[in-house]
Amino acid sequence: MTTSSTGNAGEKPVASGFAVSERTAHLRAEAALFMRDHVLSLVSHDLRGPLNAIHSWAYVLERKLDANDPNAQRAVTGIRNGVDQQVKLLETIVDTTRAETKSLALAYAPFPLHPLLDETAEEVRSGLGRARGVEVAVDSQLATEQLNGDRERLAAALWLMLTFAVEASAEGATVKLVTKADTSVWHASVAYEPNDAALEDPSLPHVLEAFARKQAREPREAKRIAWVLALCKRIAEAHGGSFEQGEATDSTADGATATLALRVPLSATAPK
Repeated sequence: MTTSSTGNAGEKPVASGFAVSERTAHLRAEAALFMRDHVLSLVSHDLRGPLNAIHSWAYVLERKLDANDPNAQRAVTGIRNGVDQQVKLLETIVDTTRAETKSLALAYAPFPLHPLLDETAEEVRSGLGRARGVEVAVDSQLATEQLNGDRERLAAALWLMLTFAVEASAEGATVKLVTKADTSVWHASVAYEPNDAALEDPSLPHVLEAFARKQAREPREAKRIAWVLALCKRIAEAHGGSFEQGEATDSTADGATATLALRVPLSATAPK
């Protein structure tokens, strides 16, 4: 990846001469922080199952082995001690490190939704969207609806949804934000046509980290999201809502549409 040292005041170079605003740089750093903690959470979760199984089987083996065989007993004790050490590492390093985003503080206040959409869409449109030749369109059914929540956090989640969709779209494509509110929930859905080449091509302007974009192309287990979208999921859940990354809905490789869906209660409260 090549960088440029030129740019306007308050802008930071990213790739191929493309510079981002201070706000975009801040949002990119936030996305990276949440992604790190999301990966640590997955590591902690996915390792505990096998470690618990090893620990249990060690007790089974101990009962089967000759109690008078010191070598066999030392081997079983070594297995159990090794498992205990790994669990302690998870608790003292992994769990502690991700504590920063595990308990997410929110500044609740009522705010109108429509300005938030316009501001965020324009931020992505005038930055990465324009540089990539990708249009950002908004289909809003909102009028004067308000949401009681953390405006800045929700703006960050919406920004990341749109930015990821632009990153994954080929030149000339359109990323579409569709949003509405029913009696109790705000719905925001981003539809785009994923293009692997556009997501990874180092010659194109990018905001998100290369390894995160590469991981986003890999197959995902059911209901798991790409690491880079962890901020969206965490902020939605902190508001008592949800976030989902949908697979492409078209069976053909070209023209397939994927979705990112955010749902947040209008009177959001922290989940118990």
